[in-house]
This record gives sequence, C-alpha cells and structure tokens, in this order.
Amino acid sequence: MQKRSLLRLAALATLSTAVATVSAVPSARAQNESLKIGFVGVTSGPAAAWGISNVRSMEALAAMLNEEGGVRIGDKTYDVEIVTFDDQKDPKRAIAGMEKMAQEGIHYVVGPNVDDGAAAVRPVAEQNGIIYIPYAFPKELYSPPASNAVLGMVANYQSGPAIYKYLKENEGVETVAFVSANESDPLSQRDSGVAAAKELGLEVVSDNVTYQVDTTDFTPVLTPVIRENPDLLVLSGVAPANAPQLIRSARELGYEGLISTETAQDAQVLSEGAGELANGFISVGGASTPEIASDRMNAFVDRYTKMFGEYNDESNTKVYALQYILDTLAAAPEAVDDVEAFKAAMDGFEAPNPFMKGEDAKLHYVGSSSFGQKRQLAVPLVVNVYRDGAFETLFVAEVD
Repeated sequence: MQKRSLLRLAALATLSTAVATVSAVPSARAQNESLKIGFVGVTSGPAAAWGISNVRSMEALAAMLNEEGGVRIGDKTYDVEIVTFDDQKDPKRAIAGMEKMAQEGIHYVVGPNVDDGAAAVRPVAEQNGIIYIPYAFPKELYSPPASNAVLGMVANYQSGPAIYKYLKENEGVETVAFVSANESDPLSQRDSGVAAAKELGLEVVSDNVTYQVDTTDFTPVLTPVIRENPDLLVLSGVAPANAPQLIRSARELGYEGLISTETAQDAQVLSEGAGELANGFISVGGASTPEIASDRMNAFVDRYTKMFGEYNDESNTKVYALQYILDTLAAAPEAVDDVEAFKAAMDGFEAPNPFMKGEDAKLHYVGSSSFGQKRQLAVPLVVNVYRDGAFETLFVAEVD
C-alpha cells in the first residue's frame, strides 16, 4: 500500500511541475513586469503532499491574480510567476534550491517544509537577502538574532497543547503515548508534545518508541506501545504516506483509543492506505472551515480543483503565504528589492483577510509570545477529524 501511495505522490509532483509551466502565468501582458516568488520544498517521496500543497496553492492563487490584471505594488503592476524547486526532503538539495533562487534574484521564497531543510538554508537566505516562509518548527529560526524566516503555519508546540487540552476536557483522555520516526523533525515534535502533555497533567506512558522512515511493517514498532493501552496515541511529525500504515497497524493490533498528530495530512492518502480504519484520526487541518470561508476562499478552492483535479484541505493554510508576501509588498513597495523594508513593515502590517468572512478578519504577523518578535503568519488553528474519506472540523482556535 505504501508503494501505491508513493507512486501516486510522485505522479502528483510530476503533474504539479507540468502545470506550473502553463498555469502560473497564463499569458504575458507587455505592460506588466514579472514578480518571481520562489518555492523550495519537498514534492516527492513520503512527505510530498506537504510541498505539493504549497506549490499548487501558489500556482492557483497566482493564476487568479494574473487573470484579474496582476498585482499592484507602488506604481507598478506585476504578473506573479512561481519558481519551484523540489528539495526531496534533503537539506543539501534545499541549500541548492535556495542558491538557485538567489541566482535568479528572487527575494521571497515559500518553504522548506521540514526542520532540517529550513535550518540548512538560513545562511543562504541571510547572505542573499531572502525572506523565506518555512513550515518547520524550531524556535531558533524565528527568534533573534534570526530575522529572515517567517513561520507559515501553527507550530506543533502551539497546536499540540490545544489538541491535548480539548481531548482531555471533551474525551476524558488521561494517558498518552508518543511514536515518531527516527529523524530530527519528528523527534523534536515528540519532545515538544511530551512536555505539553505533562504540563496539562496527562500521564505519558510511552515516549521512546521510534521507527525508520522506510519501515513497511509497523506491527513490531507499535506492539509495545499498544500494550500500554493509552487513551491517546500521538504520531509525532508523521509524514502523510506513513500515517495510514501506522493507523492500520494500530487498529489491527486491537487499539481502540484516539490517534492524533500535529502535522497536516491528506484525506485521499488516508482513504487509500487505511480506509475506514482511519476514522476518528485527528490532525491539524487547513486554516478554514465552511463556516468561516469567504467567497474568495471558495473561488480559490474551485480554481485549485479545476487546475489539479482534486483539492487538499491543507491548502486552506498554504494559500496564505503568497497572499501575505504580496500584501506586505503592497504596503511597503520598496521591499520588492529590499527585504529590510519588508521586515520593518511586518510589525505594524495589517490588511483585510480575503479568505475569511467578516470585516474583522485581518492578515497580520504574530509570534511575539513564542519567538520574541513577529515572525509568524496569523492563520487560524483548525483541527480536523477524519471520517469516511474526508476531514470534518473538530475545533478552531487562534495563537499569538
């Protein structure tokens, strides 16, 4: 089943690259200059769904904006061009990708998607005047003296406590066990989760079981954990391709408790890999629900679906990165070529949130509580539960 999922994700990455060529900039208009925005992240392998969601979100939104006449920044109107690089979840390739962006004169990049890659590209970004928006959680990337990275989503140390607290209060969870891949990203997320669970008064019954990312039989991995019979099993930092295998193995071992993760997932991959066994699986979702989605968000979802034949709920979050970049540039036009001007504008930046209903919905930067400076996109924390092939909203929260 893993092989089928990997093949499917690889095919999606190929499709994404092909569509980028023909769709990101529909038709050049002589009066508009091109504004290149980069992406460096994973679009192949077990974690491909994370990066593919990024790229497709950027391409779909760029297509909408370009068809509407482009983006006005200062006294110029630009067509948005998306330049992508698949780092294959390899820090060395991530560095090569960021160097490519620097060579092309690109100052704003979305990605990388994992901790190692985001940390690896920091020197290149800082030396070449690049603001980048990773989907990675190490606090040192966003805390002084670092200043070029902006967290693009809610971090696990922000979402984890919210999930555990909700399940403790609403589902009676008292004991929790953690399982993670033997890699720096998931191990770091596990440690943060363990600390958060203990702070909430939960009993951690297992926190030292790990697996290799190329594991195909998770029964031996999970057997000692299931033996502890925790109320909640947390799959720390689990990649979308591994999640259904772990869920299936846990259920086949007789585990009947709750299963959750702080990483975003792909409903189609869960459906293919675990079917109804994935029902009840809790994960961080996209930053929108039908109740709060604006007409613009619905139009974005429609465009995305038409371009790619399907929609990934995680893109409800991923759509924000490009919008934040463009709106901040509009507020500080000199930042097109000067990222220091972009940084200066972040503290007081505010713009209407086109993806949420309500006049009070605003785009702004947060992160002061977690990082000591505003280096995080303010996106809603939406927590989902998987049921019968689709995600349903469990609850919505906010972080500072």
